[in-house]
Amino acid sequence: MASESDSGEHRNGSKGGMWILEQKLDQPLEEEAVKLSHLYREKKFSAFVLLGLAFQSLGVVYGDLGTSPLYVFYNTFPQGIDDTEDIIGALSLIIYSLTLIPLLKYVFIVCRANDNNQGGTLALYSLLCRHAKLRTIPNQHRTDEELTTYSRSTFSDHSFAAKTKRWLEADSFKRNALLVLVLVGTCMVIGDGILTPAISVLSASGGIKVDHPKMSSGVVTIVAVIILVGMFSMQHYGTDRVGWLFAPIVLLWFLVIGGIGIFNLYKYDRSVLKAFNPLYIYRYFRRTKKTGWISLGGIMLCITGTEALFADLAHFPVIAIQVAFTIIVFPCLLLAYCGQAAYLMVNKDHVYDCFYRSIPERIYWPVFLLATLAAIVASQATISATFSIINQAHALGCFPRIKVVHTSKRFLGQIYVPDVNWLLMLLCIAVTAGFGNQSQIGNAYGTAVGVVMLVTTLIMTLVMLLVWHCHWIIVLVFTSLSLIVECTYFSALLFKIDQGGWVPLAIASVFLLIMYTWHYGTLKRYEFELHSKVSLAWILGLGPSLGLVRVPGVGLVYTELANGVPRIFSHFITNLPAVHSVVIFICVKYLPVYTVPEDERFLVKRIGPRNYHMFRCVARYGYKDLHKKDEGFEVKLFEHLFMFVRLESMMEGCSDSEDYSSYSQKTRRSRDFQMKDIPQTLTANSDITVSVTSGDSIVPAGSPLRTTVTSSGLDSGLTEGEVYELEFLSRSRDTGVVHILGNTVVRARRGSSIVKKIAIDYIYAFLRKICRERSVIFNVPHESLLNVGQIFYL
Repeated sequence: MASESDSGEHRNGSKGGMWILEQKLDQPLEEEAVKLSHLYREKKFSAFVLLGLAFQSLGVVYGDLGTSPLYVFYNTFPQGIDDTEDIIGALSLIIYSLTLIPLLKYVFIVCRANDNNQGGTLALYSLLCRHAKLRTIPNQHRTDEELTTYSRSTFSDHSFAAKTKRWLEADSFKRNALLVLVLVGTCMVIGDGILTPAISVLSASGGIKVDHPKMSSGVVTIVAVIILVGMFSMQHYGTDRVGWLFAPIVLLWFLVIGGIGIFNLYKYDRSVLKAFNPLYIYRYFRRTKKTGWISLGGIMLCITGTEALFADLAHFPVIAIQVAFTIIVFPCLLLAYCGQAAYLMVNKDHVYDCFYRSIPERIYWPVFLLATLAAIVASQATISATFSIINQAHALGCFPRIKVVHTSKRFLGQIYVPDVNWLLMLLCIAVTAGFGNQSQIGNAYGTAVGVVMLVTTLIMTLVMLLVWHCHWIIVLVFTSLSLIVECTYFSALLFKIDQGGWVPLAIASVFLLIMYTWHYGTLKRYEFELHSKVSLAWILGLGPSLGLVRVPGVGLVYTELANGVPRIFSHFITNLPAVHSVVIFICVKYLPVYTVPEDERFLVKRIGPRNYHMFRCVARYGYKDLHKKDEGFEVKLFEHLFMFVRLESMMEGCSDSEDYSSYSQKTRRSRDFQMKDIPQTLTANSDITVSVTSGDSIVPAGSPLRTTVTSSGLDSGLTEGEVYELEFLSRSRDTGVVHILGNTVVRARRGSSIVKKIAIDYIYAFLRKICRERSVIFNVPHESLLNVGQIFYL
């Protein structure tokens, strides 16, 4: 398949389609680029600031992990405890599970594999896509690799990493298999966003029955549902408004459960501390055999929330999360579990609600209230992570267009997705009311977490090879140990598939079908547009008037192609007798980076000779950027267009090719002399920045500029033709701007397989029908919108 990134590889001896600044201007801008790059690296903090960030991370990152003591022992022994020695064996498993997976694997290894402090499976996938050609939609250009945030490392062609890279890039099957693996992990995290509120809130509400034993389980379920409805109903306010409450609540929660653990150890049985000897794990399995093996499904719940820890990584630096876990979270969790085990040694019949029964009577109701608040905080963390993952999936072309609301002016990652929020609420209520007990929900929860951890391990293997360049022996040791532990847990969960474990599998299957079908349809549409694009020779053959009447105004033609003239334009001009005097092809594309800096967002080039008045603008976004929040997009577009026209006199070489590449030549003019060529109307009261990308293209950027063109332009160094073009563009813009979007109907070709027909004609068509219109996503006013209908047969 032809790829846009493969086109125009000739760099020497042919002129590209972009102007380029001369080398004298490149050198100081490279220094500025280095300065910019430091903005996106992890900062070093003082000890006081670091402790403050660690304190804040408790409320966002560790809420889910901290509520696990509410339900672990009950799910480990759902049939009761036969021998008190089993308590010590289970406690030993809990201790070493917390040590090996959350502490060693995630906090100190996996969290380091972040994409500019962005966590989650999709962030790891984006990181891999920058180090190897793994993206199935080939809309990336080599100029994208010059972005400040497009960080990647290089390695020798003979290294093991290079061999792995070539093996992955060899055929599309391996790239698709990796994408499916990533989507499976993503879908399981979405399932986690449904199950975490269900089990956390239901377990916290269950404390009512301890003080009122005659109360039916139905009442507890109703209370849990009411709390869930209230929690999901407040999501539109965003975590920013109530986030200041989260950290104190979770900190108090950890201190309280740790304090209760110390109290129970002192009061009941301190002999449980011998569980720190791993020998009791062997004795536990030797004594309980298959029953003990199956109980691993319940013990695994002690590490639930670890995957949410990684997904919520964006809010805080890694060092703050490590400090919070080692100083507060890990010790308090160990004390809480040890205290519950000490209580069960004396009261083994209370395993069903051992957490609440182990609370001293005087502080029972305050702790119950605190547990409910902690469950809400834990749920909030996973819901926010689900919103973030859905937005990342959409940016990578794996989820339909949906409404995304930015809830914070200070934090880019805090978003609200209304449609997903209400869907999560309905599914969460269905799970809570349908099961009504912690055991089956716990089985479902454990299955989701187990799959996510396995996926993370497999992706981490590639990250260690391609990104970190670790020796293959180190990678083998890490992968083997992780898979041994996690596959052991997952094998126990297989026994509980029919006891609730099927729920996350069913949920993930539906979301996987939606995500992969959308990605498949998007890929086929892109391939069709790529192969049916109009040649530049045909456009040039029409002449400056394009064979039509050029009416005053600007036509913004939206396309997914970063190169070439889209088919929609030929369809437009062959069915209408007129076209706008200025035509700008706009490609909005998302890159495998978390954000694109504002001053590096736009690429501008000219299509055809000057008198054709045709341009192309590529607007680039990261998976954390929100196009809807890019207010004044049209204004910024014209600012960069005017800047491009003004700077043409400072550059050499012009070509009408469709590639962004160009060649650079050394010149004698200095940077100061070049800057004098810029009109005073441009430089007055503005701070101009021009970003250059390694001789491939120019990315004009700067702070808001005044585009008023006066006669002083001639005195400032602009030619008469350039002044005329600026005036022409300004008049055309003032006359009116029309946004031209393709209203495409996609159909499978005759003779296609049944699977393809179902995927394209039914599932993909249905998703396109219910998803948001592109005009809404692009924030296009209805009075300026023109839809061009066409049918694609894929």
